[in-house]
Amino acid sequence: MTDLLQSTLAHLEKLVSFDTRNPPRAIAAEGGIFDYLRANLPGFEVQVVDHGAGAVSLYAVRGTPKYLFNVHLDTVPDSPHWTADPHVMRRLDDRVVGLGVCDIKGAAAALVAAANAGEGDAAFLFSSDEEANDPRCIAAFLERGVPYEAVLVAEPTMGEAVLAHRGISSVLMRFKGRAGHASGQQDAAASALHQAVRWGDRALDHVQSLAHARFGGLTGLRFNIGRIEGGIKANMIAPEAELRFGFRPLPSMDVDQLLATFAGFAEPAAAHFEETFRGPSLPSGPASDESGARAEERRLAARDVADALGLPIGNAVDFWTEASLFSAGGYTALVYGPGDIAQAHTADEFVTLEQLQGYASSVDRIINGPR
Repeated sequence: MTDLLQSTLAHLEKLVSFDTRNPPRAIAAEGGIFDYLRANLPGFEVQVVDHGAGAVSLYAVRGTPKYLFNVHLDTVPDSPHWTADPHVMRRLDDRVVGLGVCDIKGAAAALVAAANAGEGDAAFLFSSDEEANDPRCIAAFLERGVPYEAVLVAEPTMGEAVLAHRGISSVLMRFKGRAGHASGQQDAAASALHQAVRWGDRALDHVQSLAHARFGGLTGLRFNIGRIEGGIKANMIAPEAELRFGFRPLPSMDVDQLLATFAGFAEPAAAHFEETFRGPSLPSGPASDESGARAEERRLAARDVADALGLPIGNAVDFWTEASLFSAGGYTALVYGPGDIAQAHTADEFVTLEQLQGYASSVDRIINGPR
C-alpha cells in the first residue's frame, strides 16, 4: 500500500466519522468536518461560508491553480439495512465500507492527501447541499466569477472522465373536472383523472417518437410518470387530479420546448403546470446555445482538458451532477471521481482501494506534478 493511499484512507476514516447526512442538513457544527478540512489544508487560503438552509461551502486556494476540484461532503441518510455503524469506516481486503465513501468522501480524502503530499498549486470547493437539490453553494461560487480553465467535479465515475450527462426536469400538473354520478355518459373533460390518463398516453407517444435522438453515446429521452392521484370513489366522476412527472433530456434538447410540448398535450389545458426542479445537462450553457452543435463544441473542449490531464475518457452517463451547473455558468466542466455509481445511496456503501489509489495518484500528479 502506497503512502498516498494510506494517507487517503486515514483522512477518509475521519471524514466518514462526521455526520453529514442531508437531511437534516446540520453539517456545519463546531469541531465538525469543515474544521477538520481547514486544519488539514496546509498553505491554503480558506473561506468557509454559510449560505443558509444548512448549505455551507469551503473554498480553499493555494498558489495560482488552473483547475478547480469540486466535491460535495453531504450524504444521503443511512437506511435500516446497514449491517454496522455507517459512520465507522470498515477496512476490508480490497475495499472500505462507510456512509459516503463512494459518494463522494473518498474523493475529498484523496484531495486532502494530495494537498499534503506536495506544495503544488490547488483549488478546492467543498459543498454540502448536493443531495438536497438546492445548489446554493455552487450558485454562490458562480456569482464570484473566479476564472479557471476547467472544473473537475467529483462523482463516482470509476476513475474515468465523464464529459456529458442528461439534464433533469420535474413537473407538477393539476387537472380540474366536474364531480358527478358515474352512471351517465360523460364528455371527455368531465373527469380530471380521465384528462390525466389521456395526457399520459400522448406524452408517452411523444417520448417514443424521440427514441432515436442521440448525443455523446446517450439515446432518447428518459421519462417517468411518478405519481397520479385524485378522485373519490369508483362511481363518482373525479373533480380533481394531480400528476407528477419527470424527464431527463439530452444536452442537445431544448428543455423549455419540451415543457411547452408536454403542457400542450393536456385537453383541456391543465389547471396548473409547474416545473418544480431543473438541473441542466452537461455540457450546458445559455438557452440560445442549446443546439446540438454548440453542446458538442463544449463537450470537445472538456475532452481536450481530460486529454491534457491524462485522464481516461468514459461514456456519457444518465445520472445528473452539479458539473452541469458549472458548465451553465460558463466553465469547461467534466465529472471525474473514484467508485461506482451503483454503490451510491446503498446500504454498506463501499469503494475499492484500487479506485481510491488511482484517483489519489491522478490528482496528486495534477496538483504536484509527476513524481
